[in-house]
Amino acid sequence: MADLGNPKNTIAVLQKYQFHFQKKFGQNFLIDTHVLDKIIDAAEIGKDDFVLEIGPGIGTMTQYLCEHAREVAAVEIDKNLIPILETTLSAYDNVEIINCDILKMDIGALAQRKNDQKPIKVVANLPYYITTPIIMGLFESHVPIDKITVMVQKEVADRMQAGPGSKDYGALSLAVQYYARPKIAAYVPPNCFMPRPSVGSAVICLTRHKKPPVEVKDERLMFSIIRASFNQRRKTLANGLNNAPDIRFSKEQIQESILALGVPANIRGEVLTLEQFAELSNMLADPGREPE
Repeated sequence: MADLGNPKNTIAVLQKYQFHFQKKFGQNFLIDTHVLDKIIDAAEIGKDDFVLEIGPGIGTMTQYLCEHAREVAAVEIDKNLIPILETTLSAYDNVEIINCDILKMDIGALAQRKNDQKPIKVVANLPYYITTPIIMGLFESHVPIDKITVMVQKEVADRMQAGPGSKDYGALSLAVQYYARPKIAAYVPPNCFMPRPSVGSAVICLTRHKKPPVEVKDERLMFSIIRASFNQRRKTLANGLNNAPDIRFSKEQIQESILALGVPANIRGEVLTLEQFAELSNMLADPGREPE
């Protein structure tokens, strides 16, 4: 079977099927075997693993996954790629190709059917515009996931692992770090893809926490507070929360809770840690609660 990590083989497949890249699916196919090896290493795929691959394209990464995993489910939204995948993956009997929008798929049922509810591993090469909905959807669905290894735009990867006070720190950083431990495994330049994107990419591993690093009474409230505090970055935390339509607390309650955190009244949300956001949301959820 031709190694699709070789650009010549990728071009041959695309020409054979007269495939046209579709901008709406953000298609950029990886054509660098060194990067493929790095992804396999970072994802720690072993012979007992069931892997969900999101966006297999023409099957470049899928071939590598099939060589290392027990079984792979490759979920591809573009129906024009299905006949290509059926050819490029025909040598493997441990892969199922599924033509579906991952955002509409019951991943829990797939995990149950394929892996008996044991934690699965996810590998994906995601277009920028859909990175956050897919990753947050995977976490929030509470599907048993051990690790997510994704290729994303470099600036998105930087945001996922950013800490308080940095320009990249924001709601995405906090959401990812609540569910998982992020670590960038490799930076990938544009010339490793076909067609060549205009920005650099990165491979980031998100290792799921066994349990969240903070205890939160109301997850939804905490994330509403986080979003409100970053929606208007230059405003103080108090003003950001006060102006948010879905934060239904009085100005006095908000100010008292911020002061009870032991931080200045005019503090901005961008310098608060995940622990402080959790404590703030717990105090607002339970006004009689003393800060820890």
